[in-house]
Amino acid sequence: MMYSLDLIGTVIFAVTGALAAGRKHLDIFGVVVVALATALGGGTIRDVTLGSLPVFWVLQPTYILVAVAGALATVVVARFVRLPHGLLAVADAFGLAVFTVIGTERALAVGAGPLVAVLMGMATGVAGGMVRDILTGEVPLILQREIYATASLCGATVFVVLATYCPGQCAYAFASAVVTLGLRLAALKWNLSLPRFFPKGTSDADR
Repeated sequence: MMYSLDLIGTVIFAVTGALAAGRKHLDIFGVVVVALATALGGGTIRDVTLGSLPVFWVLQPTYILVAVAGALATVVVARFVRLPHGLLAVADAFGLAVFTVIGTERALAVGAGPLVAVLMGMATGVAGGMVRDILTGEVPLILQREIYATASLCGATVFVVLATYCPGQCAYAFASAVVTLGLRLAALKWNLSLPRFFPKGTSDADR
């Protein structure tokens, strides 16, 4: 199940990378590069941090093929179909949820402690999107006011807590994904954000 989820997440993030590259009118090579960086970036950072070398896509090049296929399919579809406004944000939310689950599970599988597993789940979920935004000249979502990394953090925490106290991997993987996706979509729909920090003496003009 986790392998299938991982491939699904790879496709979703490759699509978001291709869409972001399309907004900047990159050529086909640029689209594929951004899609690959988006789809594989989070997992690469996770594996390097945990010492799981070689990284997953070196051991299983299927991930590269799936990401490239997703990017090229997006290019073809977008040439003939007007994609809905907001598709990138929604697809990114689904990818965030899937990769949060995958990253947390992988960390626990190699013996990482609960805190490290939560952080690795969040890193897997958000790092690919950060790389995508940087490559396309956008401010990464994790640095904006939107609830993004927080959604991933909550989902990873749910996974670790349920994995510790409840049997049944499918159940807690599903619960983790639902929490992450639900928080992210709610933030998009209702423009939710965390409170900002203003030290005492900050002027109204700086708020």
